[in-house]
Amino acid sequence: MPTDPSSSPALRASDAERDQTIAVLHDAVADGRLDPAEFDERVGAALTSRTVDALSSLVTDLIGAPTELLTIKERHGSVRRDGPWRLPHRLALRTAWCEVMLDLTRAVRSGPELVIEMRVSGGIVELILVPGVVVDANDLSVRHGALDIRSDAGDDTPETLRIHLAGRMRHGSIVIRRQAPPATR
Repeated sequence: MPTDPSSSPALRASDAERDQTIAVLHDAVADGRLDPAEFDERVGAALTSRTVDALSSLVTDLIGAPTELLTIKERHGSVRRDGPWRLPHRLALRTAWCEVMLDLTRAVRSGPELVIEMRVSGGIVELILVPGVVVDANDLSVRHGALDIRSDAGDDTPETLRIHLAGRMRHGSIVIRRQAPPATR
Protein backbone atom coordinates (compact mmCIF):
# COMPACT_ATOMS: atom_id res chain seq x y z
CA MET A 1 0.00 0.00 0.00
CA PRO A 2 1.58 3.34 -1.01
CA THR A 3 2.03 5.88 1.72
CA ASP A 4 2.14 9.62 1.36
CA PRO A 5 4.27 11.13 4.15
CA SER A 6 2.58 14.54 3.71
CA SER A 7 -0.83 13.20 4.66
CA SER A 8 -1.73 11.76 8.02
CA PRO A 9 -4.34 9.05 8.51
CA ALA A 10 -7.83 10.10 9.55
CA LEU A 11 -8.36 10.06 13.28
CA ARG A 12 -10.76 7.27 14.26
CA ALA A 13 -13.90 8.36 16.12
CA SER A 14 -14.66 7.06 19.60
CA ASP A 15 -18.06 6.24 21.07
CA ALA A 16 -17.73 9.35 23.26
CA GLU A 17 -17.21 11.52 20.17
CA ARG A 18 -20.25 9.97 18.50
CA ASP A 19 -22.24 10.74 21.67
CA GLN A 20 -21.01 14.37 21.63
CA THR A 21 -22.08 14.77 18.02
CA ILE A 22 -25.51 13.32 18.75
CA ALA A 23 -25.86 15.74 21.69
CA VAL A 24 -25.18 18.66 19.32
CA LEU A 25 -27.81 17.28 16.92
CA HIS A 26 -30.32 16.98 19.80
CA ASP A 27 -29.73 20.63 20.70
CA ALA A 28 -30.16 21.67 17.05
CA VAL A 29 -33.51 19.88 16.66
CA ALA A 30 -34.68 21.35 19.98
CA ASP A 31 -33.73 24.85 18.73
CA GLY A 32 -35.53 24.31 15.42
CA ARG A 33 -32.35 24.35 13.31
CA LEU A 34 -32.98 20.77 12.14
CA ASP A 35 -36.25 19.13 11.21
CA PRO A 36 -36.99 15.65 12.61
CA ALA A 37 -36.28 13.85 9.31
CA GLU A 38 -32.87 15.45 8.90
CA PHE A 39 -32.14 14.81 12.59
CA ASP A 40 -32.86 11.09 12.13
CA GLU A 41 -30.68 10.97 9.01
CA ARG A 42 -27.74 12.70 10.75
CA VAL A 43 -28.02 10.56 13.90
CA GLY A 44 -27.89 7.44 11.72
CA ALA A 45 -24.80 8.79 9.98
CA ALA A 46 -23.20 9.67 13.35
CA LEU A 47 -23.74 6.16 14.65
CA THR A 48 -21.96 4.66 11.64
CA SER A 49 -19.19 7.28 11.25
CA ARG A 50 -15.70 5.91 11.62
CA THR A 51 -13.64 9.12 11.68
CA VAL A 52 -13.67 12.41 13.56
CA ASP A 53 -13.82 14.27 10.22
CA ALA A 54 -17.01 12.41 9.26
CA LEU A 55 -18.59 13.37 12.60
CA SER A 56 -17.51 17.00 12.27
CA SER A 57 -19.14 17.28 8.85
CA LEU A 58 -22.51 16.38 10.42
CA VAL A 59 -22.52 19.43 12.71
CA THR A 60 -20.38 22.04 10.92
CA ASP A 61 -23.40 23.97 9.64
CA LEU A 62 -24.95 23.95 13.11
CA ILE A 63 -22.14 25.43 15.19
CA GLY A 64 -20.07 27.34 12.70
CA ALA A 65 -17.05 26.58 10.63
CA PRO A 66 -13.74 25.89 12.29
CA THR A 67 -11.40 28.81 12.60
CA GLU A 68 -7.66 28.65 12.34
CA LEU A 69 -7.24 31.04 15.28
CA LEU A 70 -9.61 32.15 18.03
CA THR A 71 -8.36 34.95 20.28
CA ILE A 72 -9.81 35.53 23.74
CA LYS A 73 -8.92 38.88 25.33
CA GLU A 74 -10.14 39.97 28.76
CA ARG A 75 -8.94 42.10 31.66
CA HIS A 76 -10.26 41.88 35.23
CA GLY A 77 -13.28 39.76 34.29
CA SER A 78 -14.29 36.24 33.47
CA VAL A 79 -14.50 34.15 30.32
CA ARG A 80 -16.56 30.99 29.94
CA ARG A 81 -16.79 28.74 26.87
CA ASP A 82 -19.00 25.69 27.27
CA GLY A 83 -21.71 23.70 25.55
CA PRO A 84 -21.35 22.69 21.91
CA TRP A 85 -18.69 24.94 20.43
CA ARG A 86 -16.26 24.37 17.60
CA LEU A 87 -12.64 24.16 18.66
CA PRO A 88 -10.24 26.15 16.52
CA HIS A 89 -6.86 24.79 15.50
CA ARG A 90 -5.20 27.46 17.68
CA LEU A 91 -6.57 29.45 20.60
CA ALA A 92 -4.77 32.61 21.76
CA LEU A 93 -5.51 33.41 25.40
CA ARG A 94 -4.63 37.03 26.25
CA THR A 95 -5.94 37.72 29.75
CA ALA A 96 -4.99 39.68 32.85
CA TRP A 97 -6.41 38.92 36.30
CA CYS A 98 -9.30 36.86 34.95
CA GLU A 99 -11.08 33.61 35.57
CA VAL A 100 -11.13 31.59 32.36
CA MET A 101 -13.12 28.36 32.07
CA LEU A 102 -12.88 26.32 28.86
CA ASP A 103 -15.22 23.32 28.95
CA LEU A 104 -14.25 20.90 26.18
CA THR A 105 -16.66 18.12 27.20
CA ARG A 106 -19.14 19.01 24.43
CA ALA A 107 -16.80 20.86 22.09
CA VAL A 108 -16.57 19.64 18.51
CA ARG A 109 -12.99 19.06 17.48
CA SER A 110 -11.56 20.37 14.24
CA GLY A 111 -8.57 18.05 14.38
CA PRO A 112 -6.47 15.85 16.63
CA GLU A 113 -4.60 18.80 18.18
CA LEU A 114 -5.41 22.14 19.82
CA VAL A 115 -2.65 24.66 20.52
CA ILE A 116 -3.41 27.18 23.28
CA GLU A 117 -1.00 30.10 23.04
CA MET A 118 -1.06 31.83 26.42
CA ARG A 119 -0.11 35.31 27.55
CA VAL A 120 -1.78 35.23 30.96
CA SER A 121 -1.02 37.59 33.83
CA GLY A 122 -2.80 36.60 37.01
CA GLY A 123 -5.99 34.64 37.47
CA ILE A 124 -7.06 31.08 36.90
CA VAL A 125 -7.35 29.07 33.70
CA GLU A 126 -9.55 26.00 34.12
CA LEU A 127 -9.78 23.29 31.46
CA ILE A 128 -12.59 20.76 31.77
CA LEU A 129 -11.72 17.66 29.74
CA VAL A 130 -13.07 14.22 28.94
CA PRO A 131 -10.98 11.03 29.04
CA GLY A 132 -8.69 10.69 26.03
CA VAL A 133 -7.58 14.33 26.06
CA VAL A 134 -3.88 14.73 26.80
CA VAL A 135 -2.34 18.05 27.89
CA ASP A 136 1.28 18.89 27.04
CA ALA A 137 2.69 21.96 28.85
CA ASN A 138 6.34 21.56 27.84
CA ASP A 139 6.28 24.87 25.90
CA LEU A 140 4.62 26.87 28.70
CA SER A 141 6.64 29.11 31.00
CA VAL A 142 5.05 29.58 34.44
CA ARG A 143 6.40 32.10 36.92
CA HIS A 144 4.91 32.77 40.35
CA GLY A 145 2.05 30.40 39.65
CA ALA A 146 0.77 26.86 39.95
CA LEU A 147 0.64 24.17 37.30
CA ASP A 148 -0.48 20.61 37.97
CA ILE A 149 -1.00 18.68 34.77
CA ARG A 150 -0.95 14.95 34.46
CA SER A 151 -0.38 13.53 31.00
CA ASP A 152 -3.73 11.73 30.93
CA ALA A 153 -6.65 10.65 33.08
CA GLY A 154 -4.71 7.67 34.38
CA ASP A 155 -6.85 5.07 32.65
CA ASP A 156 -6.34 3.23 29.38
CA THR A 157 -8.51 5.56 27.30
CA PRO A 158 -6.91 6.08 23.87
CA GLU A 159 -5.78 9.60 23.03
CA THR A 160 -8.40 11.51 21.03
CA LEU A 161 -7.14 15.08 21.38
CA ARG A 162 -3.77 16.56 22.31
CA ILE A 163 -3.70 20.06 23.80
CA HIS A 164 -0.37 21.90 23.60
CA LEU A 165 -0.01 24.77 26.07
CA ALA A 166 2.59 27.32 24.95
CA GLY A 167 3.61 30.84 25.88
CA ARG A 168 3.74 32.25 29.39
CA MET A 169 1.73 32.56 32.57
CA ARG A 170 2.63 34.90 35.43
CA HIS A 171 0.97 35.02 38.86
CA GLY A 172 -1.75 32.55 37.96
CA SER A 173 -2.72 28.91 37.99
CA ILE A 174 -3.95 26.28 35.59
CA VAL A 175 -6.52 23.77 36.82
CA ILE A 176 -7.39 20.60 34.90
CA ARG A 177 -10.64 18.80 35.71
CA ARG A 178 -11.71 15.61 34.00
CA GLN A 179 -15.31 14.54 33.56
CA ALA A 180 -17.08 11.67 31.90
CA PRO A 181 -18.37 12.48 28.41
CA PRO A 182 -21.87 14.02 28.43
CA ALA A 183 -24.71 11.54 28.20
CA THR A 184 -26.98 11.64 25.19
CA ARG A 185 -30.57 12.56 25.79
